[in-house]
Amino acid sequence: MDTVSESKAFGGIQGVYRHASEATGTDMTFSVYVPPHQDGTRLPVLWFLSGLTCTHANVTDKGEYRGACAEHGIIFVAPDTSPRGDGVADDPAWDLGQGAGFYVDATEAPWASNYRMRRYIEDELPALIATEFPVADLTRQSICGHSMGGHGALTIALRNPERFRSVSAFAPIASPLHCPWGEKALTAYLGADRGAWQAYDACALIADGARLEAILVDQGDADAFLDEQLKPDLLARACAEAGIDLTLRMQPGYDHSYHFISTFMADHVAWAAERLK
Repeated sequence: MDTVSESKAFGGIQGVYRHASEATGTDMTFSVYVPPHQDGTRLPVLWFLSGLTCTHANVTDKGEYRGACAEHGIIFVAPDTSPRGDGVADDPAWDLGQGAGFYVDATEAPWASNYRMRRYIEDELPALIATEFPVADLTRQSICGHSMGGHGALTIALRNPERFRSVSAFAPIASPLHCPWGEKALTAYLGADRGAWQAYDACALIADGARLEAILVDQGDADAFLDEQLKPDLLARACAEAGIDLTLRMQPGYDHSYHFISTFMADHVAWAAERLK
């Protein structure tokens, strides 16, 4: 692991790091905020998965999480959203290819050779964090995400409920099976068989028996993508039928941007902290 940068913030260290990923076959960059702590202390970890077009830098620069993480003693890890670089498959559209990995392990050409973001997030990066950050207590993890990253957070938590103490999301893509973004990406990465998509759809996973104790979702009611792409009503229905405690907060006047995310980020850190401790 190479250190790209480190800066002091709220008494802790905000770092950006790069490593060669076996899962993606590329270099991957991610950020980690380690709050102030006493020597020998081990701290829980909150993962944040970002949305379409984003890198680790969007939430690192605009997410306004460091004060809350310092207050609660939580490490904040922000991975990239896809493999990148020369020779990595891409698409001219902003909602497919680099910056739009959808947190799947692709099976279709030309994506399959590098787009293995499920394996990267679920296995490789946690192992690297455990090795390189001994202060991280990976027996206590939570996960959060925005938009495409909200989809990632929900599906990863539903597939690994024993790993995460909490899950929350900002404006998640609730059901990629039922929206244009999801249909486009999952067709490209996984092929036309919609049965192969089930593991990457929160509502489908819940319908198939996956369970979480509770979920927090914030959604702006002025979000331009609300009705066509995000469809929180589908998640609400799935959770109600499954008996999952969903706190869905429709936030008046808020859109899809980091102005929205940064406004409620401290709530999500506190939500995680309550369950991590």
